[in-house]
Amino acid sequence: MSSARSTAPRPAPRPGSGPSLPAWLHRLVPVLVLVGLMWVSELLDLLTPLRLDGFGIRPRELEGLPGIVLSPFLHLGLAHLLANTGALLVLGALLAWSTRHLWLVTVGVVLLGGAAVWLLGAPRTVVIGASGVVYGYAAFLAVYGFVARHVGSALLGLAVVAVYGGLLWGVLPLRPGVSWQGHLFGALAGVVLAVWLGRRDRDRRAGGRGPVSR
Repeated sequence: MSSARSTAPRPAPRPGSGPSLPAWLHRLVPVLVLVGLMWVSELLDLLTPLRLDGFGIRPRELEGLPGIVLSPFLHLGLAHLLANTGALLVLGALLAWSTRHLWLVTVGVVLLGGAAVWLLGAPRTVVIGASGVVYGYAAFLAVYGFVARHVGSALLGLAVVAVYGGLLWGVLPLRPGVSWQGHLFGALAGVVLAVWLGRRDRDRRAGGRGPVSR
């Protein structure tokens, strides 16, 4: 028995159409970029005479206003950076995979939490570190699913509370040299964003627009 093969030419690949990243990895890229920038900043601070740590938040000082944006990328040594890196990667990945709000939550926590630290933080201090973002991510994940009435996100929130519930101690003034205000205001910013976005997403689903998070 003989067989025949089609000799029709295959369509040529479009220019620039290479293999694409898996969807789960594509969502993780922004988190890796944020953490990478933190590491680059810390290495520059350690290996050059730039002294970047001085650009953190200086409460109620005009020259400390840029620190609202810059402070999450600055850390007091590698131990401080390592302590935040793991939590940022885990919580950031959970946020990126479970919702489409990673950038909005990140920017909101940085600006709202940082502005509150600038207004209400201890005088004559410099606040640096991404701990406020960590607390903001954790608080957002813990609250969002219940406000949005999304079962999967609510279960994820319970898991975050179970694993990271010990972070609650960080919002109390228990350790000298640690900005508990940064932790507290970061967490409060995360809660505010979770309530706002959760209600918005719930209303959109109720209006028949379909789910907005995965």
